[in-house]
Amino acid sequence: MTWIKDTYHSVKGEVDINAEGCCTGKFIGQGGIAGRAESTGLGVYYGVRELMTYESFYNKVGLTKGLKGKSFAIQGFGAVGYWAAKFFNDDGAKITSIIEYNSAIYNKNGFNVDDVKNYWLEKGTLAGYPMAEETEVNDPKKFMEKEVDFLVPAAIEKSIHIGNVGKLKCKVVVEGANGPTTFAADEELNRRGIIVCPDLLMNGGGVTCSYFEWLKNIDHVAPGKLKKKYQEKS
Repeated sequence: MTWIKDTYHSVKGEVDINAEGCCTGKFIGQGGIAGRAESTGLGVYYGVRELMTYESFYNKVGLTKGLKGKSFAIQGFGAVGYWAAKFFNDDGAKITSIIEYNSAIYNKNGFNVDDVKNYWLEKGTLAGYPMAEETEVNDPKKFMEKEVDFLVPAAIEKSIHIGNVGKLKCKVVVEGANGPTTFAADEELNRRGIIVCPDLLMNGGGVTCSYFEWLKNIDHVAPGKLKKKYQEKS
């Protein structure tokens, strides 16, 4: 995104005073904003955390208040899935399944998210991860069918479809990706009483953060400068 901004700036910078705001997701030193990397996953976490304070919600799905002890399956361990899993983990939830495109792991007691991430970055696969009770490499998406409180599809669209929706054993689907549930699957989930928290709400954190990056660019300000020296001294 920094490259796109740089190219646009080279072409239009002399005539467009707001050229820096042509795109978002840039490096901080090039007009980006702090927190953009984790913003979408953080938004997913905030959404679920808020829902779990409402008695009407957690009673309907057969759970108790709060996130502590609740189990999560994360499909997709990239920018959205990793950060969402980390924030859930830090708030006392258990990440029992992590599903990637080439491998999946399961442990009923949950995983240390940062440890799994380090292993993934080093190996490029979850296969062989020592803390996993079960591993799947032939059909990783099968682990979406494990019994769990919350299933978070945070990778690609249409990952929940009519072919696998009948096998899901979750209480809630939290859409971290864009359009991860097909229309037919959504109808079936509703019929089964499985709540779907829609992507429009749940993964809006990234877009919200991008808005503030764009606002920063077209207002030609750098938020935080007035407080920076005070914070350094404190």
